Amino acid sequence: MDNPQTPVSIVSAPKIERVRHELKRRSLTVTAVDRITPGMLRMQLSGDDLADFVSLAPDDHIKVLVPGAGEEMERRDYTPRRYDTAARTLVLDFALHEAGPATQWALDARVGDRLEIGGPRGSAVVSSDIENWLLIGDETALPAIGRRIEEARAGTHITVIAAVADAAERQAFQTDAQLDMRWAYRPLSEATDPSVLMNILQSVDLLPGTFVWIAAEASVTRTLRSHLVEERGYPLSWIKASGYWVKGKADTTEKFD
Repeated sequence: MDNPQTPVSIVSAPKIERVRHELKRRSLTVTAVDRITPGMLRMQLSGDDLADFVSLAPDDHIKVLVPGAGEEMERRDYTPRRYDTAARTLVLDFALHEAGPATQWALDARVGDRLEIGGPRGSAVVSSDIENWLLIGDETALPAIGRRIEEARAGTHITVIAAVADAAERQAFQTDAQLDMRWAYRPLSEATDPSVLMNILQSVDLLPGTFVWIAAEASVTRTLRSHLVEERGYPLSWIKASGYWVKGKADTTEKFD
């Protein structure tokens, strides 16, 4: 294996097409609820409002609208894990890492309950000819990571570094891609500590043409991104990094690209 600290020289940047969608509010019904791991709840929603639903990228997000403490509805971002417009179904995964209003609603939800969603507002579609991916994230990123894995075409190579609480939080994914899944364990109380992800990242050899996708708590994402760019000389044009949540702040995300 080559020295993973060696800068990677890449000639041309990948194409990322940003596609806007009609912003629409949809009213759906809960048709199934399943605790796929102790810390991850999967919910299927159905309704005719999904007839024109579209999500072109695995890391798209929709707004879930749930009752708040007052009269205003609370809005939280979630990844469309799977969807089927013909069947009028949408699957969402809820990471149970905090007791916010959306998490609490999901824990209390039963078949037949109603939920309103909005979006997605748009999609950032990465070039389909990319053969090598490095996906890095925590529990909140697993829905997008899982969808990317499952939608990958044959011949694609995907390496994943995922931080979860323990081995009980591991998920299995069906894919045509060649998958190298690397789990990093740490308690949820240490979700803002980048060290478990960094320890594995430092051992990963980045082949030319590898698209790196990072999503975790904002400070963790920032640290990993800085390591790749400043210490390993990896081109920013081949990195898409997001802070999916910010410690101590509700409904807050950060974009780094």
